[in-house]
Amino acid sequence: MMDEEVVPVLRVEDATRAVAWYGRLGFVKEWEHQFEPGFPWFVSVARGNVRVYLSEHEGDARPDTLLHLYVADIDAVAEEFGVPVDEEGLAGRECALVDPDGNRLRVATRRS
Repeated sequence: MMDEEVVPVLRVEDATRAVAWYGRLGFVKEWEHQFEPGFPWFVSVARGNVRVYLSEHEGDARPDTLLHLYVADIDAVAEEFGVPVDEEGLAGRECALVDPDGNRLRVATRRS
C-alpha cells in the first residue's frame, strides 16, 4: 500500500527568510529547486512527517493561507514566538502565528 499525504504550498517572497522562520517551528529544509539563477525558489521543509512547500512563484499559492499545525508541546512554540496560549481554542490548546509573508498558522496541542 502506498503512503499518501497532502503537502500544502505557501507563497513566500523570500524563501531563505521563510526557511529560517519555519525553522523556529522545528522545520528543516529538505531540498530546494530553482530553474536557473535569478528565477524563483521552491523549497521543501519538514518537521517529522509534516511537510510544507514554500514557493516564490507567484501563481503557486495565494497570500493569507491558513494552516493548522498540531504539535506535542504548544507551550514551547508559544514561548519561542512570545505569544499566549489560548486554553479554549477549537483545535485544542493553541496559539496564532503569522509568518513574514502573511500566511496564518494555528498551532495547537490536542486535548486529551
